[in-house]
Amino acid sequence: MAGVVHRHHHFARRGYRQRVYVERTKPLEQYTTEELYVRFRFGKADIEYLVNLLRPKLQHRTQRSHGLSVEDQILIALRFYALCDVVRDVSIALASLVNEFVSFPKDNQIAQQSTAHVHIQAPRENEWEFINRKGRHSINVQLVCDADLITNCVVKWPGSVHDARILRESALYRDLQTNQPDGIILGDSAYPLLPWLMTPFLTANTPVQARFNTAHCRARCAIKRLNGVLKRRFACLNYLRAEPQKACNITLACIVLHNIATKRNVPLCADNDAPEPLGDPNQPPAFCQNEQTGRATRDAIVRHYF
Repeated sequence: MAGVVHRHHHFARRGYRQRVYVERTKPLEQYTTEELYVRFRFGKADIEYLVNLLRPKLQHRTQRSHGLSVEDQILIALRFYALCDVVRDVSIALASLVNEFVSFPKDNQIAQQSTAHVHIQAPRENEWEFINRKGRHSINVQLVCDADLITNCVVKWPGSVHDARILRESALYRDLQTNQPDGIILGDSAYPLLPWLMTPFLTANTPVQARFNTAHCRARCAIKRLNGVLKRRFACLNYLRAEPQKACNITLACIVLHNIATKRNVPLCADNDAPEPLGDPNQPPAFCQNEQTGRATRDAIVRHYF
């Protein structure tokens, strides 16, 4: 009892106010039959039929957090199905802004690099190229990030393509090979070891190598966290029922929107969905001609800092 009284006084001192939820609009009452057909491609009686048909599968068990009603869920889905052309046009428009909102820093920074698979429906052409090592169809997306923002991305490769090849064919690779950066990028063992791209020791034979691997793993948590945020903010990236080119445009649009949201401090809605792991840890390690120089750079970092 004392605990309840104490809590009551605690809320009173803080000026606690009960959250008020604004009642949602009711499109079935707001729009005419003609407007419903234009917006949702179904009339009132048809939508009510769908609501009753799907209620056993969509009805929330509780009213916790004032979840969407069955009617709202169906109307949102119908609106999406009816606006595919709009989704396409907006995605292309946002994707065209990628160079404005996604830019690699020129100053001395540490960045993290990995890939994320965006699962898609089986394409009608060259279907086998999109099957990744887990047997699912996907787009293999290369991401580079700092602590908050995506600073570089490559969104065009089928899921079967190795991470190292995506890097090797990218403009970022050509630029950093030609102009040695001040900072470094951290990547997993699927990438080659380069003077500007540090990968972990495949086998840590000494305590200092083990400490380097531990620090490397902790630093790369940033991109794992970012990938989780990206897919929680835009759940469509967990599976896109779209052809590859459209899927790439939607993915680019979501990347641009993520950076805009981060810069504008847009809060992330609470979500319990766990992010999928980045990249593919089972990919064989990549090697290249510059590995000796990269190994020398990594050894110097280990000597100085570990």
